[in-house]
Amino acid sequence: MKCQCLQAMTIVYGRCHEEIGSFNDTKYIIGMLERSTDKMERDRLLLFLQKLTLNRKNVKEMMDANGSRVLVDLLTLAHMHTSRATVPTQSNVIEASPDMWRESEKEWYYGNLEKERRGPFSLVEMKELYDGGTIHIKTRCWAQGLDGWRPLYTIPQLKWCLVASGAAVMNESDLATLILNMLIRICEYYPSRDADGAIVRPLPRAKRLLSEAHCLPHLVQLLLTFDPILVEKVATLLCLVMQDNPCISRLYLTGVFFFIMMYTGSNVLPLANFLKYTHMKQAFRVDDARSTDIMQQSILGHIMPDAMVCYLENYGAEKFAEIFLGEFDTPEAIWSGEMRRLMIEKIAAHLGEFSPRLHSNTRALYQYCPIPAVNYPQLEEELFCSIYYLRHLCDTQHFPNWPIKEPVKLLKDILDAWKQEVEKKPPTMSIDDAYKVLELKAAAGGYDENKIRKAYFRLAQKFHPDKNPDGRDMFEQVNKAYEFLCSKSSKTGAGPDPQNIVLILRSQSILFGRHKDELHPYKYAGYPMLIKTIRMETGDDALFSKPAALLPAATELAYHTVNCSALNAEELRREQGIEYLEEALSRCTAMLGAGSAPGDMVVQVCTHVTKCYAVAAQFEGCRGKILEKPAIVKELCRSLFFKHLTQLCTIAAECVSAFAVDHDLQTRMFEAGALYHLLLFLFNYDYTLDEGGVAKSSDTNQQAVANSLAKLSVWALSRLGGYLSDAHATPHNKSIQTAVEALLTPYLAKKLSDNEPEKLLKILNSNTENPYLIWDNATRAELAEYLEVEQTRKIRTGECDPSYGAVFVFSVHAKELIVGDVFVRIYNEQPSFIIERAKKFTIDLLEYLASQAQYLYSLLQLEKSGKVPDSSTRLRQVEMALEALRNIIQNNPGVEIQCIGQFRLLFCLLRLNGCDRLQQHALEVIASVTKNLECVNDIAASKVLVYLLLLLNSLPVCQLTVIETLYALTSSTMIIKEAVQKGGLLYLLDLFCNSTNPQVREKTAELFAKMLADKLLGPRVRIILAKFLPGIFMDAMRDSPQTAAHMFDGTHENPELIWNESVRHKVMVTIKRMKHEFYNAQLENPDFLWNLSEEMEVIYAEVRGELMIGDVYLRILVSNPGWVLRKPKEFTSELLDKFIALCSSKQVDGETLEAVTQAIVSLFSAQRNLCDQVPGLGHIPLIFEAMACRNGTVSKAAILVTHQLANSESCIQTMAQVESIAPMKLAMKIRKDMIGLACETINKLFQKEQDELVLQAIKAEMVPYLLGLLDGALPDVENPAGTKAQIVKALKAMARSLKFGEQINAMLSKSTVWSQYKEQMHDLFISDTNTAGYLTGAPGMAGYLTQGNSRMPTAVPVAPPEP
Repeated sequence: MKCQCLQAMTIVYGRCHEEIGSFNDTKYIIGMLERSTDKMERDRLLLFLQKLTLNRKNVKEMMDANGSRVLVDLLTLAHMHTSRATVPTQSNVIEASPDMWRESEKEWYYGNLEKERRGPFSLVEMKELYDGGTIHIKTRCWAQGLDGWRPLYTIPQLKWCLVASGAAVMNESDLATLILNMLIRICEYYPSRDADGAIVRPLPRAKRLLSEAHCLPHLVQLLLTFDPILVEKVATLLCLVMQDNPCISRLYLTGVFFFIMMYTGSNVLPLANFLKYTHMKQAFRVDDARSTDIMQQSILGHIMPDAMVCYLENYGAEKFAEIFLGEFDTPEAIWSGEMRRLMIEKIAAHLGEFSPRLHSNTRALYQYCPIPAVNYPQLEEELFCSIYYLRHLCDTQHFPNWPIKEPVKLLKDILDAWKQEVEKKPPTMSIDDAYKVLELKAAAGGYDENKIRKAYFRLAQKFHPDKNPDGRDMFEQVNKAYEFLCSKSSKTGAGPDPQNIVLILRSQSILFGRHKDELHPYKYAGYPMLIKTIRMETGDDALFSKPAALLPAATELAYHTVNCSALNAEELRREQGIEYLEEALSRCTAMLGAGSAPGDMVVQVCTHVTKCYAVAAQFEGCRGKILEKPAIVKELCRSLFFKHLTQLCTIAAECVSAFAVDHDLQTRMFEAGALYHLLLFLFNYDYTLDEGGVAKSSDTNQQAVANSLAKLSVWALSRLGGYLSDAHATPHNKSIQTAVEALLTPYLAKKLSDNEPEKLLKILNSNTENPYLIWDNATRAELAEYLEVEQTRKIRTGECDPSYGAVFVFSVHAKELIVGDVFVRIYNEQPSFIIERAKKFTIDLLEYLASQAQYLYSLLQLEKSGKVPDSSTRLRQVEMALEALRNIIQNNPGVEIQCIGQFRLLFCLLRLNGCDRLQQHALEVIASVTKNLECVNDIAASKVLVYLLLLLNSLPVCQLTVIETLYALTSSTMIIKEAVQKGGLLYLLDLFCNSTNPQVREKTAELFAKMLADKLLGPRVRIILAKFLPGIFMDAMRDSPQTAAHMFDGTHENPELIWNESVRHKVMVTIKRMKHEFYNAQLENPDFLWNLSEEMEVIYAEVRGELMIGDVYLRILVSNPGWVLRKPKEFTSELLDKFIALCSSKQVDGETLEAVTQAIVSLFSAQRNLCDQVPGLGHIPLIFEAMACRNGTVSKAAILVTHQLANSESCIQTMAQVESIAPMKLAMKIRKDMIGLACETINKLFQKEQDELVLQAIKAEMVPYLLGLLDGALPDVENPAGTKAQIVKALKAMARSLKFGEQINAMLSKSTVWSQYKEQMHDLFISDTNTAGYLTGAPGMAGYLTQGNSRMPTAVPVAPPEP
């Protein structure tokens, strides 16, 4: 009934605890639990208490009633649960042996009535005694762990195993789980920190109670149940209890860390959390120097490897749990299931029989004893530093770029480890001494750990200070002996371990290589040890036979340190590191040979030392030391000799590049034969690999390595000779550059400054022929042979070519003309090739030509004596140079400016008659520069045009080129002036008239046209040409040079030209004769001038007696008035000027006036459009002034001209503005025979309805005069009727005037004569034909090319016909 009530209360309170509140009888329930002997009642009470903990006030009542201790006493019963399920684990649980179980059972003692102590007895035996009545509930009993003799019924284990009745609701494990949950909840009610995170002091009571000696050890020892749930709960509870607990530093004495590390399950995260919080807070004593601070402070330092402890501290519980349960082999963790099993075995062996004892005596207390460090076979070859295993860290193949968290700290730790390693001394205790302390006799095979451990435990218990105050010293000796026998010190030899030192050196190299930026500010502190190591290893006779070679690792570290910081480089120099490295290099290079492999120690040392020197060369102080050691450069070049060691050669090439920052080092390497080695590497380049697009790696592709070495060699050569600029600039070394130019050709040597090694190497390994380079298999083979011979000589004998290649000449290049590093012959074959420095090449060509001036002068003298050689190599080279100069100017606009100042030389070359090719090339050069105005001006200033003019006669094949050149030059007025003075017009006239080449003649005509167009000298040129040719030729040359040439060859008789075979022959003969005479004179004296007298003129009979005005023959114009004149307006103006001049003359030349008048009338009649231009010329007022003259000849001529002008409306408008009617009336009165023509003119005037003319007619009384003519017979008029009809039409036109028509009609209406005519139609009397009797012949076609005897068409053409 009681149990049912408790069960009901548990249910109700669990559901309604918030409404019920605190339970007032909590203390009573605790008392019931403590007094209970019924298992069911116990369990129901516990379940009810578990619900009561839902209320915090109840918890306080429980603690006041000593509930914590009661609960802990019940917890110990968990050790009695022997039927719990076996959990599969990774590790084998350490089982107690049968003899251990039997021995550990006898834990109990009891006192009889006589107060005699009986025992020990096992728990089974105690039960038998109880069942037999020997002992009872009040019998006083004792076992280890109890605080004294107590009645049997007050001892929980005996009470519940011997006395208790009833059936339990829960087994021991479930019971413990329930209690642990209660304790966890209680602790959670009382945190160790307040809401602000401040530590609560004093420690909350709940945790303080559990921290006491009668509770805490039993909580900890529950870990030895190995029940997963219990272990997890205990770990959680311990974390809560130990948080900010002052007792935490002595927690290790409970053995909790041993018990936890023995746990074989996988739910280790709570355990890991507990370890993370507590392992560094234990106040244990450390007698030995541990490897790191963490290991010294961690209680786990003797149990787990350093890395695992560091993982726990650095990465946290979760990461630690992951490693702890896994299989890891990395630089930061080496751990496996095997290592975990080993650890459990060692701990179990250390604990001995304690774990089985708990099955007999659950209150037994563990007596803490330090455990010797566990040695793991897997770590025997490992060196742990900071948080890394150096062997794995140095294994870059398996662990490339493994992250390093704190490189500076790691470096410091490594340096400390290095110092400890080199200062390592033999252990102070021997194995025999340790055996003696442990009271073990020395054995040949030694003792196993079990016997050693038993001896240790026996003596430790005997001399433990707690039991034997006088045994402290002996206790410490026992511990020391035990730890020595269990440590590696007893198994290893004395002194430093070379393998460890190698790892230390290599790990430092990795640090400096990967974390250069972080370590850069720090000066390396390990140089004394490093230099000492290098010095000792170098001087060791067994250097090349050691199993652990320190020198490669030491030299590699030396490189990485100086590569990291300038501070280190200076420190290395101060520590004499440069000198000791040189000794190491010299010793190892001496061992290099054809059989050396990249992995050999000597190769590695040479590589590292060379890299170190390459970096050190950046610093002036180090360079000074290097210069003091000539052997360094010598050995460096020797390394380059072994081509099969590509990696070493690569590093050596980089070192050469680094040394090149100093001029003295450049020279020293040059004299050591560095060029021979570097140049040979260039020929191993395969450009198809780089251009093929195939993925490649230096690790798997040897050609990729060769390509890389070739590129580095190019870079080294560039720096060695000082070819580079900007950030990569090195001192300019003329000696090296001279040698490189000789060996590689100047063109390829200049490519070194481009910093594009791929392009240079491709050219070097291809066949090329261009103006800069003649390169093929033969040249490569020739150079390679020379380099190999000199290289071998230098290495073996120390001697080589004294010039170091500076005088080397390729066989094929020796036959070529090279100017400015350009093969002139090739350039002439490839004129479109782009010359990189065209300006310089132009200057070089001009300088070469100038250098040949003496030779050319001698050639000129030979030419004068008639002894010019047909051909010579030197002459051919001059010709090639001129041809190249022409090509460079033509293909590079702007470079022609470099010829300024050199034209006297170039023009003098034109004098070398007999050297046609040379003259031709010189002419082409001159022609190519004429596009530049500055050059033209310089030519003009040089006064050398005469040589070009002479060439027109001496070199006929180049006449066209000369003309084109002159055409370009005549842009300068000074050139035209010089051409006129030096007879240029005569030479050109000869070409135009006598040349058989139509193109030459046309170009000559074109040149004349340009000269005629010059504003200053054009008129003078025209005057001179007019002495030989009619003016129409000059105009034709301007309009169409081709037409001018055809005109010269044709026969013409037209208003502008009378030209036939006779005339042409006379002109050609005259010009040819004059040219020949002048050429001979000028050939003797180039300064001879052409003087042409003013009277000189070529006159021919065909034009004698012809009247010519404006270059037009008037006779022929009258017969062919429709001829299309070249300059109609100019001719019209000149013709009218002549007419006015004749009319105004006091002595009128009637014949000439008649001819001029006839020409005017014919011209205006055939080409009436010319009349429209007359008003603008201003001649109309002058014509009417002449009309008013009393001279009948003049009046007649004026009427004839006015009659033609009346056909133009613009002329009529001009006549209306001047006095025109009155002079007309006067002229009609003077020349009555011209009345008919005058009336026709008047009719035309008034038909245009010009009021101003009507007004003039009114003022001049023209109406009465005309009416009088109507009334008369007109006896002097050829056609009276027609004349009267014209008068009638004129009067009617006047009458239509809007302004004066009424006045005219008034006059007419008064006349009786008008009435007879006004109504009549007179059109039949007026003829459409021209009444001018002068207009004989029809208009015809005109132009430059007109056959004089041809019949002209009647239509006037718009343009001249085709020839």
